Amino acid sequence: MASGIKLTSREMRYIALFQSITGATVKDCIVDPDLNRIIFVVKEGSIGMAIGKRGKNIHLLEKMTGKKHEVIEHSDNPAQFIKNALKPAKVDEVRITERMDGKTIAVISVSPRDKGVAIGKNGRNAERIRFLAKRYFQIQNVSIT
Repeated sequence: MASGIKLTSREMRYIALFQSITGATVKDCIVDPDLNRIIFVVKEGSIGMAIGKRGKNIHLLEKMTGKKHEVIEHSDNPAQFIKNALKPAKVDEVRITERMDGKTIAVISVSPRDKGVAIGKNGRNAERIRFLAKRYFQIQNVSIT
């Protein structure tokens, strides 16, 4: 788990449930009550195990909790992590730069066909990636082009 991230007892219960059903190792859990979803960040290489054949693990968890579940594969490389978080959108390039004022930003180039998928309904996917990029890599802003 990333250092400095504190989990609530509620998030710990969701992690325990997720791990017992999927067998995948969870690195982080974010409960988003506004959008009625739970975002799980799983250990690198265990995304398939987490989702299950034809998504059966996710469907079961969603039925049990009454919330949407989103699963992202972790990576220590910020560009790869951003690509993983935006799947199934096809990401052409991720440029991470440090501005003169010391803030780190990420500019993500997505194929025009997948721009809607990357941004998400009402910007929910873009908001998720901004939150996660800041939480894991101290990237202050993310823009999708």
